[in-house]
Amino acid sequence: MLFFLLSCFSFIILSKFSLFKTLPNWNNLKMGIFSFQSFFKHMLKTNMIKQEKGNFSSKTEETLLEKDNLSLLDLPDLPLECILEKLSPSGLASMSGVCRSFRVMCTQDHLWVKHLNQKWGKFLMGGSMFDEWKKYIDVKKKQSLKDYCNGKGYFGLFTWWKKNGKLNESSVFLPVDSIMSWYLSLESGKFSFPAQVYNRENGNIGFLLSCYDAKVSYDSHTDSFKARYASQGRPTIEENIKWERLRSPVVDTSPYDLHVSDCLTDLQPGDYFEVQWRKSKEFPYGWWFGVVGHLESCDGNKLYCHCHHSDSVILEFRQYNLGSRWREVVIDRRDHRETGNETNGFYAGIRKLNDDKEIAMWKSL
Repeated sequence: MLFFLLSCFSFIILSKFSLFKTLPNWNNLKMGIFSFQSFFKHMLKTNMIKQEKGNFSSKTEETLLEKDNLSLLDLPDLPLECILEKLSPSGLASMSGVCRSFRVMCTQDHLWVKHLNQKWGKFLMGGSMFDEWKKYIDVKKKQSLKDYCNGKGYFGLFTWWKKNGKLNESSVFLPVDSIMSWYLSLESGKFSFPAQVYNRENGNIGFLLSCYDAKVSYDSHTDSFKARYASQGRPTIEENIKWERLRSPVVDTSPYDLHVSDCLTDLQPGDYFEVQWRKSKEFPYGWWFGVVGHLESCDGNKLYCHCHHSDSVILEFRQYNLGSRWREVVIDRRDHRETGNETNGFYAGIRKLNDDKEIAMWKSL
């Protein structure tokens, strides 16, 4: 009896909770069973899909990892060579520091010849820069051999990489006689080469329309040059020289030697020329621009001019006023070597100008 009362009392208390307020009927029970079965099937299917996706993701990740391991070195030789040919000098220098394989490829001479000719081609004419470079190599090899004997390395020079648009120096193993080494030696200013400077000493009026030999070096920060002129006593140095004021030496003759003239018989009024001139026997020659003039006996009429048949040739320098002792000089067409004196200076070898670009350059000055 007590057990029955406790059971009834418990049932009454539990009936107060919402859990038992609405009991499901049979239809609802069947729907619940159906829903549970559907839910179970859905979970099973979802799990299978996730498992399949997981397997697919693993394969995909493996494929991506394989792709991530690909590099430029996996390309065939031809497309890789085409890519390297398109790189700038700083790009090639940067790639040469990636690994040993790229170092070998990016320092090849044929890749650097194009860059050397594009930037420095105007100074490669005549062979004076190349001759100076060979001397420079010999000195560097002797120094490198000495350093090697002292345990400091062998045939090392430098390489560069791009930083803030500039090439910057860093120590690395590089053959001193490579084209890349030549290019970088020029860029860094370490290699000084022979060139000729128009209107030396910042356009000093005393050197107007002249061109003098000098040893020049490049400054990449200002994109200009520094020149050291050979002169009596202390050498003269000029800085901030722009590209257009430089040219490669036009003859192989030393600035202290007489250039043998081969155009004297062809000179006639109106022809443009360059002539060697120096202040005294101790100074080097410079090249001065002028035009062939008419003799005093000629009125300048082309129809009646016979100046080109005369043994005397008038060399005229129109940058000087009429009446100036520098305005003109007379030379002997048949036997001209060096003429002049310590007062007016000495005139020597003559070049007739036939190149329109050369003439235009002089006129622009």
